[in-house]
Amino acid sequence: MFTDLPLDELRNYRPPLPEPPGFDEFWRRTLKEARRHDLDARFTELDAGLALLRTHDVEFSGFGGHRIRGWFLLPRDAAGPLPCVVEYLGYGGGRLMPHDWLLWPSAGYATLVMDSRGQSGPNRPGGTPDPVAAPHPGVPGKMTQGLLDPDDYYYRRLFTDAVRAVEAARGHDAVDADRIVVSGGSQGGATALAMTGLVPGLAGALIDVPFLTHIRRALEITDAGPYGELARYFAGERGHIDTALNTLDHFDGLNFAARAGAPALFGTALRDEVVPPSTGFAAYHHYAGEKELKVWRFNGHEGGGGEQRVAELAFVRELFG
Repeated sequence: MFTDLPLDELRNYRPPLPEPPGFDEFWRRTLKEARRHDLDARFTELDAGLALLRTHDVEFSGFGGHRIRGWFLLPRDAAGPLPCVVEYLGYGGGRLMPHDWLLWPSAGYATLVMDSRGQSGPNRPGGTPDPVAAPHPGVPGKMTQGLLDPDDYYYRRLFTDAVRAVEAARGHDAVDADRIVVSGGSQGGATALAMTGLVPGLAGALIDVPFLTHIRRALEITDAGPYGELARYFAGERGHIDTALNTLDHFDGLNFAARAGAPALFGTALRDEVVPPSTGFAAYHHYAGEKELKVWRFNGHEGGGGEQRVAELAFVRELFG
């Protein structure tokens, strides 16, 4: 069934920003602290059995100097610095295997896939631990880790890692530092959206069914997926709700969207129970850069799937010629 407002209302849905006091200073301080650690990006070439691509195991220093893993792939015979797509992952999964990331290098671009710290699964292996212990009790999952203080919250670490991933890509000799596109779906879409507000000079952004946008509304209309972790936490921690909501405001995609400058392609689906479509529309309407939106009327959290990828390929091709 359709999970949210009618489409004609969604097309005009622009709620107020949930911007907390000191939002810009919080992120300025966070990134300044991260940059005190040497990025020390290392690209170790390996044989992944992909004859037409060069494949590298990647490490760089993210939040707290913690070592973050990833993959870096590019066409084997490409000449000159290439545009690069930096890819962020969905909730609960790791970086997978190199052959899972063939789309962008097959289209002629470099791609850097960032592993998500502390996330993995039986079918989505990762290789990056999160060495930070949560200072307060929470429910299983990432959504409540450090929720009572923005400085301690899990997504402060993940979004900082993502900024450093762009910096690692920009520093590689095969990459044109002025032609970086960030990309992801769900949690990856939230991360890509955050980068548009945190990283100057991006060439573009691919933001598909973005999680962690208009969070307060999502908590009111869905118990599905990761948002349900917050609902379960609030049911027991009745006295901490306002404090936790203030923390979440520091990571809400609406605030990053309002600071964005890069051209962006969004995707949203009207039967999405995990990321209610009003939250995606809200991010789109607040997005300050040039923007397009693909709406998938009868799809859920998978969004447009392969058709969204076709649209993304066309979008990036137009960006770079």
